[in-house]
Amino acid sequence: MPERDPNRSDLDPVSAPVAAGDARPAPDVQAPAAQEHQASPGAAKPSGRRRFLRRSGALLGGAALGPAAALAETGASGGSSPAADPSAGLTVPPWMKTPGAPVGTRLYGEPSPFESKVVRNVASNLPQYISAASRSPLQELDGIITPNGLFYERHHGGVPAIDPALHRLMLHGLVKTPLVFTVEDLRRFPSVSRIHFLECSGNPTYKKPYGKTASDIVGLVSCAEWTGVLVKTLLDEAQLLPEARWVVAEGADAAGMTRSIPLEKCLEDALVVYSQNGERLRPEQGYPLRLLLPGFEGNANVKWLRRLKVTDAPVQSREETSKYTDLMPDGRARQFTFYMEAKSIITSPSGGQRIPSPGFVEIRGLAWSGHGKVARVDVSVDGGRNWAPATLQEPVLTRSLTRFRHPWRWDGQPTVIQSRAVDETGYVQPTFAELLGERGENSFYHNNAVQPWSIAASGEVSNANV
Repeated sequence: MPERDPNRSDLDPVSAPVAAGDARPAPDVQAPAAQEHQASPGAAKPSGRRRFLRRSGALLGGAALGPAAALAETGASGGSSPAADPSAGLTVPPWMKTPGAPVGTRLYGEPSPFESKVVRNVASNLPQYISAASRSPLQELDGIITPNGLFYERHHGGVPAIDPALHRLMLHGLVKTPLVFTVEDLRRFPSVSRIHFLECSGNPTYKKPYGKTASDIVGLVSCAEWTGVLVKTLLDEAQLLPEARWVVAEGADAAGMTRSIPLEKCLEDALVVYSQNGERLRPEQGYPLRLLLPGFEGNANVKWLRRLKVTDAPVQSREETSKYTDLMPDGRARQFTFYMEAKSIITSPSGGQRIPSPGFVEIRGLAWSGHGKVARVDVSVDGGRNWAPATLQEPVLTRSLTRFRHPWRWDGQPTVIQSRAVDETGYVQPTFAELLGERGENSFYHNNAVQPWSIAASGEVSNANV
């Protein structure tokens, strides 16, 4: 079981239409089947499967005579409804009548144009877009792996265009043998691949989040399979000196992003990554090299990694003093609160969506924890008065996004739904009121509060924090 961060709070609340085509009149394709059934009243009737196959064959014959015939038979011209007719939909659509695009049309695969609205979410009113972020469209995604093109971004000096042949990673400081690696040097070391989430510590900001969708509110989290070399392997190669306690990571972007990382984390599971979801890192994710610290806040996972300096103390950089610290009620600041606490979000139904009518609804969502595996997710459909355990969808991995599902029958009445995660250390995701009671109102980062959704009688879903 992972060790708990000494700074964390132990908050534990109670528990297209078809082309017209041939204009010939539609034949009566039902006649053969009807005659067969009437020929011998005393004979046994064909099974449902045989009747369907015969009817399907007749329909296909009608379709071969022309789309108009098939349309008439399936009810598209006023016949039986598709829901009542198991053979509906057997018409021949336009895309079956001509060959499709040849192999090699798109040498790098792209999504279907019908999915063009599934893109990263970027605010339209930011003062500038060099130090800014884009969010993953969580409510549009399935599974736990975020496609590379939809993985959230957070940059502090824009995205540098780095030639990997000219890029170097220097490892120096309190080591016996300082080393400089090319990207190809690193690829010669034993590689590992692991699935982990990555999350910005400002996801969302501390004050009540007022976004509309799940993406607006907690879209600064994504999950991928990362491939690279263990930082421990590189430190062993350089040979640590006895006084080594911290490792300072520096990026090659215009911001010169610099963060101090405890040596224990570097020896546990930290990675120097060169691939994401089976391909080389995208430029916005740190190409050609980045640091990955499973469970740590996103800012510490330095991108475009160029330097690892082993030291005996943290360097106290801008990003760990004036930024990425939390002011407490007594005026002190929490510093080095690296781990992302247990969190969950219902992604369906969620803000901006609509339940079409009363009846069965499968509540779906995501949960994660920087301290290990998600042990349980509870769901409430009555504003938090009662909770029931959701089903966790395999795989359930450490420091990874986990899918959960919960069956629900909506009665059409207004209500509030929400989820809360419990991780393997026993920590329970708190409400925002509980966070306020613990930290006061001056905090900014690490808001892992329960997110409620309001459902109106119309079925419209909205942010219950508004």
